Amino acid sequence: MLKAVILIGGPQKGTRFRPLSFEVPKPLFPVAGVPMIQHHIEACAQVPGMQEILLIGFYQPDEPLTQFLEAAQQEFNLPVRYLQEFAPLGTGGGLYHFRDQILAGGPEAFFVLNADVCSDFPLNAMLDAHRCERHPFLLLGTTANRTQSLNYGCIVENPQTHEVLHYVEKPSTFISDIINCGIYLFSPEALKPLRDVFQRNQQDGQLEDSPGLWPGAGTIRLEQDVFSALAGQGQIYVHLTDGIWSQIKSAGSALYASRLYLSRYQVTHPERLAKHTPGGPRIRGNVYIHPTAKVAPSAVLGPNVSIGKGVTVGEGVRLRESIVLHGATLQEHTCVLHSIVGWGSTVGRWARVEGTPNDPNPNDPRARMDSESLFKDGKLRPAITILGCRVRIPAEVLILNSIVLPHKELSHSFTNQIIL
Repeated sequence: MLKAVILIGGPQKGTRFRPLSFEVPKPLFPVAGVPMIQHHIEACAQVPGMQEILLIGFYQPDEPLTQFLEAAQQEFNLPVRYLQEFAPLGTGGGLYHFRDQILAGGPEAFFVLNADVCSDFPLNAMLDAHRCERHPFLLLGTTANRTQSLNYGCIVENPQTHEVLHYVEKPSTFISDIINCGIYLFSPEALKPLRDVFQRNQQDGQLEDSPGLWPGAGTIRLEQDVFSALAGQGQIYVHLTDGIWSQIKSAGSALYASRLYLSRYQVTHPERLAKHTPGGPRIRGNVYIHPTAKVAPSAVLGPNVSIGKGVTVGEGVRLRESIVLHGATLQEHTCVLHSIVGWGSTVGRWARVEGTPNDPNPNDPRARMDSESLFKDGKLRPAITILGCRVRIPAEVLILNSIVLPHKELSHSFTNQIIL
């Protein structure tokens, strides 16, 4: 019997995802046509013996989250529950706080997945590795180039046994090209080191002269408090994968993740990919179109396009490398490239909305998506264009490398700007 825990964070996280996270919790943002964490749940539901999936986070259980949980339970015929933290508890605090719910029923092991990762989720392979040689912690790892590895948790392994000998979260100098994917398989005894951290935090808080300055006994960081401390003690092992993997920290990385998932649909969900049909729009590459969307036959879509519920795409529209969200309208002959069009937004006739992709280097197989800040030297970096919720773009204007906050009605063209 197995369980899975998905760590979804809270509203204080995901600031690099704005303005998209203003309208919907980041874990529910549509990536390749379905909410981000649905990819996680689908992967967990396919593991034999999976009995329950728990979501842990600090979001209020509002209507979109509640509706998603109800729909997921019906679709996958599995209990899917949300456990709300009383305060942000870090990547390990929620696991310890809700340990009784996680261990209820006596699971053999439980998966732990960060919500903001895109992956093919080789959970069955991880389970096979765990059953061959059981240890408290099994981490999924992949490789990155020397420079980009500094942005992730770095793992030094024993190449024969795959034991984690050394772990450093975002090191200042090169440690290893093996990085932490944020996907784990824990034995029940893995919660004991979390208890030790909790008790140590309690003692530190009692000894601290200014108790308001300490982080709180319940706050536990898996990476720094557990992995770094236990590396080299025979408790943590790594399972390497060469499958797809990327973080989803920003809107640009969501667009890249959408491309990866759309490509994977060819194997996992071919029914989700649009087909070219007589009298229908021209489809180039991998494209997802929600069944309720209305797309004109002269539109050209793809590659790597996702069109949401109730979207209207007019005659002669060109869409490429973009996500168009629920209820948006693209009027006749608009061109949308490397962009995200927000919920209920309208792009006028003959308008052009274009961004600059920040994709990994295609000539480096170990290159990863850079999660850079929006600004450099006080200027907005060239990046994908994002239209927030209910933005109106007039006819015949150009919006290039810009971010438009929700409910704005523009009157002229913009380049490399944030429109407040």
